Amino acid sequence: MLSKLAFYLEYPFVRYALICAILISFCSSLLGVTLVLKRFSFIGDGLSHVAFGATAIASVVNLSNQMIVVLPITVISAVLLLWTGQNTRIKGDAAIAMISVGSLAFGYLLMNIFSTSTNLSGDVCSTLFGSTSILTLTQREVQLCVILSIAVAAIFLFFYPKIFAVTFDEAFAKATGINASGYNLLIAVITAVIIVLAMNLVGSLLISALVIFPALSAMRLFKSFKGVTICSAVISVVCAFAGVIISILAGTPVGSTIVAVDVLIFFVCLAAGLVRNS
Repeated sequence: MLSKLAFYLEYPFVRYALICAILISFCSSLLGVTLVLKRFSFIGDGLSHVAFGATAIASVVNLSNQMIVVLPITVISAVLLLWTGQNTRIKGDAAIAMISVGSLAFGYLLMNIFSTSTNLSGDVCSTLFGSTSILTLTQREVQLCVILSIAVAAIFLFFYPKIFAVTFDEAFAKATGINASGYNLLIAVITAVIIVLAMNLVGSLLISALVIFPALSAMRLFKSFKGVTICSAVISVVCAFAGVIISILAGTPVGSTIVAVDVLIFFVCLAAGLVRNS
């Protein structure tokens, strides 16, 4: 098995896949803790469906670089979700459900009406659940992933004290002069960027798993925000690396394999937490 793995690692596309998987998982884990604690977990699910609709639009107009359409639409939707959830009669969960289901429906409708593909079901399944596209990344796509991932990590680390304050006590943060609305907006935009990056990795329906499971696993072992964040990042990176390797060796879907490893690690952390507290 080790010789087979070494053989595969000689190919650039395998190394590209590992690099992107690790970077995307790392960024997802950073935001995951904040989203779970603020009960924003489903915003990732909603934005992933928006990204599916945007991908459908890009496919219909035959864009070679779908990121031009998908990223702006997803970011705008993140801003709208935050605004509708806070400032109108359509509150949080209802706004997410409305935008999520609407985007999914219109995306699939557009793909059915305008698509020229001979394998529409396969295209839709690949977009929703991920495919081997993570193994066909070009050097330019990898570079874009690296740049965006570094930007996300740098923003999170630079604004860490403010994000920490807004996450745990938004009212107190406002009282101390922190622009809580602005930082909530920043969190939403960063989440949108991560969603777009993760679509090639796990598909639009499984993206939330990258955000939720590492954070929940870390919370079983640590209590402090810093400890949970660091542990979540380690778990997420290890699961992504293991998932890609298992997928290559066993021939299983990349996204589903990574999520399966995340679920397994969650139950291991849950058991470890119960044993420690008993």
